[in-house]
Amino acid sequence: MPSLDALLLLLAAIALTAIVAPRIRVPLPIALTGVGLALALVPGLPHQRLDPDLVLLGFLPPLLYADAFHTSWVDFRRWLRPILMLAIGLVAVTILTVGLAAHALFPALPWAACFTLGAVLSPTDTVATQAVLARLRIPRRLSAIIGGESLVNDATGLVGVQIGVAVMMTGAFERREVATSFLWVSGGGVAIGAAVGLFFSALNRRVHGTSTLFVLSLVSPYLAALLGLELGCSSVLAVVVAGFIVSWNIHFVAPHSRGPLYEVWDQLVFVLNGFSFLFIGLEAPRLLATCPQSGTLPLLGALGIALVVILTRIAWVFPAAYLPLKLSPRLRDREGGYPKPRAVFLASWCGVRGIVSLAAALSLPAVLEDGTPLAGRELVVTITLVVVLATLAVHGLTLEPLAKRLGLRADPQTEEEVRGAREELLRAGIARLDEFCTAVSCPISVHHLRQAMQDELDSLRERDLEERTRARRRLDVSRDVRVAIHAAQSRALLALRDTQRINDSVYAELQLELDRAQPAEASAT
Repeated sequence: MPSLDALLLLLAAIALTAIVAPRIRVPLPIALTGVGLALALVPGLPHQRLDPDLVLLGFLPPLLYADAFHTSWVDFRRWLRPILMLAIGLVAVTILTVGLAAHALFPALPWAACFTLGAVLSPTDTVATQAVLARLRIPRRLSAIIGGESLVNDATGLVGVQIGVAVMMTGAFERREVATSFLWVSGGGVAIGAAVGLFFSALNRRVHGTSTLFVLSLVSPYLAALLGLELGCSSVLAVVVAGFIVSWNIHFVAPHSRGPLYEVWDQLVFVLNGFSFLFIGLEAPRLLATCPQSGTLPLLGALGIALVVILTRIAWVFPAAYLPLKLSPRLRDREGGYPKPRAVFLASWCGVRGIVSLAAALSLPAVLEDGTPLAGRELVVTITLVVVLATLAVHGLTLEPLAKRLGLRADPQTEEEVRGAREELLRAGIARLDEFCTAVSCPISVHHLRQAMQDELDSLRERDLEERTRARRRLDVSRDVRVAIHAAQSRALLALRDTQRINDSVYAELQLELDRAQPAEASAT
């Protein structure tokens, strides 16, 4: 675990980098890796070695759990075929191509170590990718496929690492044993995740209180991961399945708690991702210094492996995107026709490797069961680090210019879907207000609320441009008034505190009340 000095230093580095990175137009993950590398080279600063268990059991479960909550399961089912072709098919092909290339470039590296290296390098880290794509509003299909791939390929890649380690430790490859192990690791992970997800979904239905619900939401991924680890199953699959089930039943959570829960989880994910990329930079000098051979040959060979990783993804993505659709009209109709070549090319360029691969390499055992050193471990770690840094540089720095050059835009049907849903919500609200006013006395404030909702509905669906413009203008005036009132009340409240007519606790409580009452649209301005 990091010392207190190191923890404070890392938190400060994350905050400062988050401020500077947008101004210099560098993706935050790339900037954090660079800052970590710079800190590692400063003599006298407290440095902590990366504990792979801290990543695989400390960082990864909540990150995967959060990814499950931000995944559209409707889109996941619709584009399940391309997601699995990337998350399973591409993982298998990467293990094969990297294993063959590693043995060709490093003949002394045992075959088991070569294919274990392929498994280590097979999962992508889409944090850097999503940080760019989220700002560009890419097509829904591409976003769903890339997000779904990242949710599943950590599991498939780490299952491959587990099997590879077992083969390295025993020195024997038995197909039946490998198949049995795969079924137990993957099937057991799914079963554990389902049990944990159903249990915590039931708890969410009965437990109230935002703080308690947050603690339960934090226990859920760690419990799934721990059970998977203890039973020898895939802890990653257990976390993903648990997250899927709980997120699908999020309506069980009380309305006043859902917003705060999402907000606090967003901040937690931000910090954990910040630590992850800082650790990559911090570990780079130490791991490169332990390179098992002198000279530039191992580094050149590692760069060759990085090239194989990049080219394998490109070579796989295009036929996987088009060939099944060509052969099956039913698939083509279900997935919305053929994807645009520009979108497919962008998907082929989303191959960044990150902290999961590095932690998986570092988690390889140092010795065999008989106490002899595990052949090739240091070389596997060095190659992994070089590939992570190379893909971060190549893909991370070029993805945004490439996406802009390709000119991809969000789907019109997605925007239409959002607008249609807003219209339906407003109609339901107006209808309920009308029912309320026929049953009980109707205060004037309810009439004003109904008019505001009607204005918002007219601004979305009114065909007459002039009427739609008038409705939007009334909404703008109403928003400006709310902003002005909020500012005036906040100033008055601050004056009460500064003149000691109320204490700090009362001030904070009332200010939060004002902030919660402020509509999100008005608060953004």
